Amino acid sequence: MTPTQQRSVPEIIGDLFSQLAVLLRKEAQLARAEVSENMASIGRGLGLIVVGAVLLMPALVILLEAGVAAISERYGMASYWSALLVGGIALIIGIIVLLVGVSRLKIENVVPSKTVHQLQQDASVAKEQVSQDHELRRAA
Repeated sequence: MTPTQQRSVPEIIGDLFSQLAVLLRKEAQLARAEVSENMASIGRGLGLIVVGAVLLMPALVILLEAGVAAISERYGMASYWSALLVGGIALIIGIIVLLVGVSRLKIENVVPSKTVHQLQQDASVAKEQVSQDHELRRAA
């Protein structure tokens, strides 16, 4: 099409809807791919957490028992007081670690942020294109 040729309004609207449909299809594909990638990453992370927890639990129990025995022997404290002290410290540390882990599993980490950003850019470009076409029509 040469610069002197003008398209009719129905042609422009038809072209706009056609391009919009293609754009939405591409953006949906991008969103699906990004969400799938994020979910796979979260799945791998959770799997590693489970394996690590299964391996760490027996080791932690043995270390805590050793701490109780050491406090009882070194300071002459009754074993039940030593167990209470070591258990309380382990409880506090466990709660802190749990809260940090939960904070990292927020929904924001799953949202397809790249796709949202791309959709915002597409909307901006579409608005500019529509306003330019409108300005050209008014000038003609």
